Amino acid sequence: MILNIRIDHKTADIRKIEESTSKMDEIFIEILKGHQVSEYVQIKTCNRAEIYLVLEEGPLNYHWDGLVVEKDEKALEHILKLSCGLESMIIGEDQILGQIKDSYKASLKEGHCGPILNTVFNKAIHVGQVVRKKTRINQGSVSIGSAAVDLAESVHGDLKCKKVLVIGAGKMGTLVAKALVEKHLKAIVVANRTYNRAVCLARDLEGSAIHFDRLAEAMYDADVVISATGAPHTILTAEKVEAAVPHENLENMVMVDIANPRDIDEDVAQLGVKLYNIDDLRGVADRNRKMRESEAKKAEEIVGEELNLLEKSLRHLEVEPLIAQLRTQAEIIRQRETNKALHMLGDINGKEKVVADLSKVMVDRMFVDIIHNLKEAAENEDKEVLKAASIIFKNKN
Repeated sequence: MILNIRIDHKTADIRKIEESTSKMDEIFIEILKGHQVSEYVQIKTCNRAEIYLVLEEGPLNYHWDGLVVEKDEKALEHILKLSCGLESMIIGEDQILGQIKDSYKASLKEGHCGPILNTVFNKAIHVGQVVRKKTRINQGSVSIGSAAVDLAESVHGDLKCKKVLVIGAGKMGTLVAKALVEKHLKAIVVANRTYNRAVCLARDLEGSAIHFDRLAEAMYDADVVISATGAPHTILTAEKVEAAVPHENLENMVMVDIANPRDIDEDVAQLGVKLYNIDDLRGVADRNRKMRESEAKKAEEIVGEELNLLEKSLRHLEVEPLIAQLRTQAEIIRQRETNKALHMLGDINGKEKVVADLSKVMVDRMFVDIIHNLKEAAENEDKEVLKAASIIFKNKN
């Protein structure tokens, strides 16, 4: 069974996602303890947390409150749609494909991804690339980062003469930076715990970098603060903001928090600051969705076709051990009998390769139909044929 457990922006706001992510981690640990889990991949982004598991069939008696739980075909369909950007808050955004690749590679490196999820995630990555090539779903696409910049601009108006502070120089901070470059701003400051990363990003923005311990100084006269760190806890509290920003500047300040968990304590809004988080980007997402409806339909058609191919591939995996066993047995017999024949023929003037090649061709052709029929039985889920084949071809040695 392939199981997908998730929580995302479709079913929860940012507070609920933060709360449920730890709950989902607890359930995941319980499943690992109580079930035979052979493979798993975890995906965590700013507005979703997901786990894909391969485990034996059986009851799963857990409290799934707030979590989406899907298995087999539904789970497979979801990961294909996810890779295309169809499940993203910003339809067609490209970042999710990179996040899926990173999660897959991490699972491979840690030894948690086996043949089943290897097949699934390779297909998902392929489908994500095909959809972006064959449709315009990501044409002019905005990311969460650029949506944050657009939101700030909708409040402040033109940002050209405003000072913008970007907190975080990771992947999300880089997306924010790309959006800011397009606005041709004059004053951009980047703060990051790793100062060298802040310097690199600031250089691309033609802005300046500061050490993280100078955050209060940078906030002093900032008009816009966009925070996107990977910190496990809030980095800006009401007390810190009030101490750093003059009272007369608070009501003119816009803060956009696109981190998960959130970087900015919601109490900051009580100071008069215009504070926004991922939930407030839904308006941008809705406009984006309407613009891309026709392209999304094309993408879903591709997903439907590729889902059928993926399911066939996974069913073929079921008979791969039997096919491998047949090939191994056949190769042992082929080599043994070829050696006997060559010994009986004696000196054949270097034509041994002709005999060896002939034996290989004969074995391959004998097994073409057998292997085809086994794969077809797997595709049709014909358990009786597969069971009979495993008995007939059982190795007696």
